[in-house]
Amino acid sequence: MTQYWVPPDGKLASIAPSLSRKERGIGTKAENNGTPTEGIEPAPYPYGTVAELNNPTVIPEEMLKKFHFTFLIRHPRSSVPSYYRCTVPPLDKITGFSNFMPSEAGYDELRRTFDYLRANGHIGPDIAGGKRSSNGDSHGNSHTDKVDICVVDADDLLDNPEGIIEAYCKTVGISYDPKMLIWDTDEDQKHAKDAFEKWSGFHDDAIHSSGLKPRMHKKKIKSHQDEDLEWTEKYGVVGARVIRETVNANIKDFEYLKSFALQV
Repeated sequence: MTQYWVPPDGKLASIAPSLSRKERGIGTKAENNGTPTEGIEPAPYPYGTVAELNNPTVIPEEMLKKFHFTFLIRHPRSSVPSYYRCTVPPLDKITGFSNFMPSEAGYDELRRTFDYLRANGHIGPDIAGGKRSSNGDSHGNSHTDKVDICVVDADDLLDNPEGIIEAYCKTVGISYDPKMLIWDTDEDQKHAKDAFEKWSGFHDDAIHSSGLKPRMHKKKIKSHQDEDLEWTEKYGVVGARVIRETVNANIKDFEYLKSFALQV
């Protein structure tokens, strides 16, 4: 959901008025991300607040650094058509979304926020799962006062839910319990339905599930030609073209984030 923190289309950010401090302090400047405001309207519009240097979000750094961030990513070839499906008939009547906007893919915003947090020392340098970093060792986070870089690829999670969740719990300091992968009680089901009620139509598969088990077979990567054919059959020529353009526009950012993914 980082997309909602970052102005669209690469626009410069200034702190949301509700979160803006009344007086300037360390880390704030009367300019937009290093660019003087003279001749440039403050962004995102219509905010007229000050910006924090290089901060791509509308949230002040003082607040961002309090979180232990997890970045859940999914390949655009899966996420984009999945979202597109929710914006066309018949699902659009359920979701309430009838206008697919490529800018809502969110990969650019996620990468810029990731890089900002990393550059300012709020995540890293070590990578969750023990992958070696340039400043750490190969035994998890050697910097005890730092937060591991924690990127989880949805495909890795579906292929090995127990391994990924156990490793994730370790990096965030939670005791792992195999029961975390099961939600088959009436109480669990009600909690899930209540939590996702606002997003009707988007998470039906998850809502109607009762647990997370490894896939029997890893997801087969289709050729571009097969993907385009499938999307054309489902969404027509125009829909398939929009999906392909959106997928291609976001692959580079996905692959960059994927290079930091938790491994087990």
